[in-house]
Amino acid sequence: MDEFKIRQATQEDQEQLANLRALVLYDDLTRLGRYDEIRVRERFRNTFQPEHTQVLELEDTLIGCVSLKPGDGEFLLEHFYIDPDYQGRKLGTKVLNMLLEQESVKGRRVTLNVLQGSPAKRLYERFGFTVDHEDEVDVFMSRDYQGIGTSNS
Repeated sequence: MDEFKIRQATQEDQEQLANLRALVLYDDLTRLGRYDEIRVRERFRNTFQPEHTQVLELEDTLIGCVSLKPGDGEFLLEHFYIDPDYQGRKLGTKVLNMLLEQESVKGRRVTLNVLQGSPAKRLYERFGFTVDHEDEVDVFMSRDYQGIGTSNS
């Protein structure tokens, strides 16, 4: 597979990324009885911050995105979507490696949430993320770089 490129998101990417979110989350949200054609895109629009979002491209085709938002000594990893046609090619692993190895991120706690039953949870667990708590829809996870491999319980 050719190497993908990463670029800074712009406000003009918003609708294409909102549509990507709807595509990527369709199966999991439908399984959970939570898919809503309008709300799935609106939630992205309401939280999209291009200055903290990277777009993944392959041969000038948008294939994914990821946001890493700083806040109060930690980072929030969200909007990590890879087009289903490009999943299973280790892109998620490459992107997470790149994000988590940034100097500004090392030594900092990173939090995220993933939908219940999503296969993405296994990827996050391979990177040392552990479950903090969960509800009927989401699993909230974190990785504390000061204590990798330890539990906060």
